Amino acid sequence: MSPTWYVTFEVQRRGVLPRQRSPRETKTFATEHEAKLFARAKRDDGLSVFAGTINPHLPKRVIPSSGIGAWLADEQDGAGAHGTSKTD
Repeated sequence: MSPTWYVTFEVQRRGVLPRQRSPRETKTFATEHEAKLFARAKRDDGLSVFAGTINPHLPKRVIPSSGIGAWLADEQDGAGAHGTSKTD
């Protein structure tokens, strides 16, 4: 199964850099559930996280860091329905 989701997170800074940077790393996942588990762990570590689907996967989804909490809460609300979206 090819990856359809990505999670990007800030990398903790090590050493001294001449300029302030915001280094990031991205990991890919086959399912939204796996991506959410990873994103929750990184967010719990205090890191800034954002996620989304990899092109050409449809429907395209982008979850900004300000929306990660709601995206993760959606997983808890629909624990039995992984990868589905609510249409209420």
